[in-house]
Amino acid sequence: MNKAKQTLPELLEASQGKKILFLGREGIFSAKEVVRFLKKYGVTMTTTYEEGVVGVVEHHALNPVEEDISCLAYDDGVPLFKLLEFEKLLSEGINDDELLMGVKLGNDQDRIFRLLGNAYIDNALFVKLLGMYEWHEADEDNTQDRDVIMYTLRRYIKIKPNEEDLLYSSLTLKRLAREATDPRLLEVLIQFPNITFLQKGKQKITLRESIATNPHLDKEAIARLMRLRDAGVDMYLAANTSTPLAVLQKYAQREEEEINQSLASNPNIDETLFTSLLGKSESITQLMLWYQPVTMQRYQQLQEIISDEKLFAHLGDNRSIDADVLEKLVEATNQALLVNLAANESLDARMLARIFERNIPQTYPHLARNPSTPVAVLEKLYRAYQEEFDILVGLSYNTATPVEILKALYERDEFEIMKGIASNASVPLEILNILKIDTRLRNELTANETFVASITQKLGL
Repeated sequence: MNKAKQTLPELLEASQGKKILFLGREGIFSAKEVVRFLKKYGVTMTTTYEEGVVGVVEHHALNPVEEDISCLAYDDGVPLFKLLEFEKLLSEGINDDELLMGVKLGNDQDRIFRLLGNAYIDNALFVKLLGMYEWHEADEDNTQDRDVIMYTLRRYIKIKPNEEDLLYSSLTLKRLAREATDPRLLEVLIQFPNITFLQKGKQKITLRESIATNPHLDKEAIARLMRLRDAGVDMYLAANTSTPLAVLQKYAQREEEEINQSLASNPNIDETLFTSLLGKSESITQLMLWYQPVTMQRYQQLQEIISDEKLFAHLGDNRSIDADVLEKLVEATNQALLVNLAANESLDARMLARIFERNIPQTYPHLARNPSTPVAVLEKLYRAYQEEFDILVGLSYNTATPVEILKALYERDEFEIMKGIASNASVPLEILNILKIDTRLRNELTANETFVASITQKLGL
């Protein structure tokens, strides 16, 4: 029976007074660090194959001479270990406080850089080291800086093996700024090069502005962002639900239109701020109608301030309206308001049924498309309005539309209806598989959860 290979920890424990041969270049630990680690076991580091060598640790890339030495050691029965295995063992024995104190006292940037590339240290230590890293601001395309960004993305962004190219995209850094949940990580991301990203609609947003939108910011991270005195950052912080009320009140004192617009979209403002913002400008009022939670008290304030029915109709898009306010709204005479309410998915089936009972044709296409609309209403719309194309298109997109109606709509073979059918996750897979032949429907099908799940399953992903 073959004897089990001795593990690296077992070898070290049993090798006092012996030597470990290291082949190849240094990895994430310097020779000094390796010597210090081996000293705990009474083991010496060597770079030559000599008497007393009881083990070999080798880099994955060896030159021809080192390859020959490795083969010789193997033939002599000396156990071989990968450098990664040794680095993992060394990393597990790190005392975070001692390491951080040593790095801080010496401001050893080379050591910090190497440690940041160590996948075996935990996130808490990584973030603390990342906060100590000094960026090369004068050098726009510094190799070390790029590597640090890569180390950060690789650690926090989960990607599939075939998505490796995402790590080379600056947009992935923007994604991290928006998705990170650790306030300390967000705080050190503020120190990163302030890259500018191009968004949809050709609008631009900087890394720091992206961080300012993150709801997981804490007081320390917010304070650090505020110290930047960056108008764009302040605008996004004013809209952030994690920003303390005291900070929002300070922003309100500036009396700046863009800041006030951000505050108007922040659902966490208090009654005092709500009252002070209301009526400042049409754009601010419109944002408040969309985003502010509406109680009966606020509804009465809105009625007093807003006389323009077209402007007031934006309230119908709001998804945070109290039930007692909705009871009043569904009985309103403002048709534009009712049209918006008919499209609002936050309304329950009873409210949407009441809108349908008002017999206002302009609301029907919106009710037909709203997945919260009762099935009974959807069936009535289909039976009664066979020739109303907008209603039929709405039904084709609606995941609540009964399957039999979706099949009947598919048989009409109208392109606009086909787009709705292709995007609808309630449509039977056999129909979706037929539609995939039409390249014009590619965008709709790739957004269809049912279709995408079937493809993923076939590929075994």
